[in-house]
Amino acid sequence: MLSIIIPTLNEEEYIPRLLESIKKQSFTDYEIIVADAASTDKTLEIAQSHWCRIVEGGLPGRARNNGARVAQGEFLLFLDADVILPADFLQKALDEFKKKKLDIASFPMDLYPSQPFSQFSSNFYNHYIIFMQNVQPCAAVGILVKKDMFEKLHGFDETIKLAEDYDLARRAVKSGTFAILRSVKLLTSNRRFVRDGWVVMIGKLMLAELHSVFIGPIRSDIFRYRFNHYKDKDNV
Repeated sequence: MLSIIIPTLNEEEYIPRLLESIKKQSFTDYEIIVADAASTDKTLEIAQSHWCRIVEGGLPGRARNNGARVAQGEFLLFLDADVILPADFLQKALDEFKKKKLDIASFPMDLYPSQPFSQFSSNFYNHYIIFMQNVQPCAAVGILVKKDMFEKLHGFDETIKLAEDYDLARRAVKSGTFAILRSVKLLTSNRRFVRDGWVVMIGKLMLAELHSVFIGPIRSDIFRYRFNHYKDKDNV
C-alpha cells in the first residue's frame, strides 16, 4: 500500500484539484492522510468528502511526521496541497522507484498556470536537481520514501524552519539510495512565485540552498518562512 500524506492549512482552492487527480489514477492501492493545521475554510470538509483520514497538522515537518505515524503503507508519498498528479503518475513513479531499488526519491515539476518565468524556473530547477542528485540531493514538493527508511531517519527534523525536505533526503543518502524520478513530473502551482515575486522567490530559494550546503540546515528565521501565507498579505 501507498500512504499519501498532505499537509494543509486553508487549502480549499487547491486541494480539490489534487484529490481529484489522485482519484483518477490507475493505481488504487493507496490511502490519503491530510495533516491539517486548524484550517478555517472548507479544507476539512473537502478532505472528508474524499474519504481522507484527518490528523493534526502544523508546520510542514510536523504535519508530515504526524501523518507518517498513522500511515499503513509500505511506501510514503508526501505531497504539497497545491500539486496535481498527471495521469498514471502513481503507477509510473512506483514502477521506476522499485526498478531502481531506491529508498527515497523526488520529482521534476512543471509550474501552472503559465506565467512569464514559469517555464524558465521549472526547467532551471529540474536540470539543477537532476545534476545534483548524486552530490547534494534535492527533494521538494513531492517525496516518495520507503516507510522503514523514513522511520530509520526519525522523520523530518521539526527544528528546521525551511528546506526540511532537502534535509531528509540528504540524511537518507548516508545509508540509502536516492534519485530524481524521470518518468513523471508534478504539476505545481506557481502561487509562491506570484505572491512573493519571481525574482525574490528564486533568489530566496538559491540563498536557502547555499545556506543548506555551506552552513547547514536552516534553524533560524532568517528567511522569514511562513506556512501558507498566500491569501493574507499581513502574514508575511
